[in-house]
Amino acid sequence: MVVSFSRPQGEVKNSHFQALPVKLFGTDGIRGKVGDLLTANLALEVGLAAGKVLQDYHSTSGVVIIGQDSRNSSDMLSMAIASGLTSMGLEVWNVGLCPTPCVAYLAKTTEAIGGVMISASHNPPQDNGIKFFGEKGTKLDTILTGAIEKTIRQHVSGDINLQGGKCGHIRQYHDLTKNYASFLENSIPNHLDFSGIKIVLDLAWGASVELAPLMFKALGAEVICLNSQADGDRINVDCGSTHLEQLKQAVKDHQADIGYAFDGDADRVMAVDSQGRVVCGDYILYLWGKYLQNKGLLPNNLLIGTVMANLGFEMAWQKLGGKLTRTAVGDQNVQAAMWETGAMLGGEQSGHILCHHHHFSGDGIQTALQLTALVRQEGNCLKSLINDSFTPYPQVLKNVRVEDREKRLNWQDNDTIQSAIASAESAMGNQGRVLVRASGTEPLIRVMVEAQNCDLVNYWTNHLVKVVEDNLA
Repeated sequence: MVVSFSRPQGEVKNSHFQALPVKLFGTDGIRGKVGDLLTANLALEVGLAAGKVLQDYHSTSGVVIIGQDSRNSSDMLSMAIASGLTSMGLEVWNVGLCPTPCVAYLAKTTEAIGGVMISASHNPPQDNGIKFFGEKGTKLDTILTGAIEKTIRQHVSGDINLQGGKCGHIRQYHDLTKNYASFLENSIPNHLDFSGIKIVLDLAWGASVELAPLMFKALGAEVICLNSQADGDRINVDCGSTHLEQLKQAVKDHQADIGYAFDGDADRVMAVDSQGRVVCGDYILYLWGKYLQNKGLLPNNLLIGTVMANLGFEMAWQKLGGKLTRTAVGDQNVQAAMWETGAMLGGEQSGHILCHHHHFSGDGIQTALQLTALVRQEGNCLKSLINDSFTPYPQVLKNVRVEDREKRLNWQDNDTIQSAIASAESAMGNQGRVLVRASGTEPLIRVMVEAQNCDLVNYWTNHLVKVVEDNLA
C-alpha cells in the first residue's frame, strides 16, 4: 500500500465537505442526521482515514469488525466505511445487526485491530452515527480519533492524497455474535437460572431484538417482548430506554417481576420494578455496588458516576462507607476515571453501566442479566431491593432545542444565562444544585435542577429553561 502526502497539482478542493462542523467527533463518535452530516461520501472518507490511522498505529494491516443497528441508513454507511477500509488494504468482518458491546467484545477477543459500530444509540431513526473501538475493546481514544479527523480534513481539502494498493476483503461473519452470546451467558454464575421470573423486554426495534430474548430465555426466564423486530423506521420511536411508558404499562398488565428497556444499540438499559417504578442507572450502581462491596470485589468501595448522579444516591452510598467520584457526562469520561482510580464499577444515570469485572464497554444486555442474577442471589424481588435502597432527591431534566451549533457549544459565554444560574444556585444554597450543559449527541441544551424541595426544583427549572430559550433558541 502506498500513502502519498503530496498534494496533486491542480487538484480542486472537494466542495461537498465545506459544511463539515468545526469538530467532527463528539462525545460518542460521529453522529448526526443522515443526508445532512452523515452521507455515503463522508463515511467513505472516514473509512479511508481510519484505515490509514489504524495501520500507522499498529504498523500492520489487519481486520476491522463492523456491526450495525437496524436503522435504514446503517447498511449504506456500513458499506461505505467498509469500502474505505478495504481500499486501504484492511480486511473487514461484517457481523451485521448486533449491539454495540458485541463489536467491542469481538474487537478485543479476535485478531482485529479495531471495530466500528454504525448506530446513533438512543437518537431518532433519521439520525445515525459511527463509533470506533480499539483492539482492547474500549472506544478509540481522542488522540486516534483526532488523527482520523485530521486526515479526513486534509484529504477532502486536497492536502493529502490517499492511494490504496492491495485491497482487502469484506467477509460476512454474522455467526460471530454467538461468541458474544456465550460470553454473556458465561458471566452468570453456573448455579443460577432465572426460572420463575417473568420479565418484559422493550427491544426498541433495534440491535437487541435477537440477542436479548435469546439470553433470558436460555436462562429460564419467562419473557414478554415489546417492539421486537428490527425496524429502521421505528427504532427508538416512543419506546426503549428513553421512553418507558410502554414498558411500565406492560409490566403491570403482565404482572411481571422486572422490565428492561434497551436503547437502539443496546449499550444502555433502564429497568422497571413490578410496581412500574423506574430503576435508573443510579439504582443499578447502588445495588450492584453494594453486592460487590459485600463480596469484597469493589476496590476502595469506590463507584464512578457523573455530574447527573442523584444526591440521594450519593448520600446513601456514603452511609454504606462508599465513595462516589463524579465525572462529566459521557461513558468515555466514566471509563477514563475507572482506569485512573482502579474502580471496577461506574456508569451513568441514563443506564450506561461499565463493570470491569466483565467488560470494558457499557453493555445493556449484560447489565440486565447481572441485575436479574443479583435479584435471584439476594433471594428477593427488585421491588424490595429498591424499597431498601435510597430516596432520590427531586430532579427535573428538561431539554431546549438549539439548532445553531455555535450558539449551543458556546452557551457558557452568554452572560444572561450565567447570571440566571448563579441566582438559582444562590437561592437553593447547599440544598440543591444546577447543571446546564450542551448535549454531545443531539442539538439540545440540557437543564437539570435538583433539590430537596420540589417547588424549588420546578420553579428554577422552568425559569432557566425560559432564559435559555430566550437567549439561544
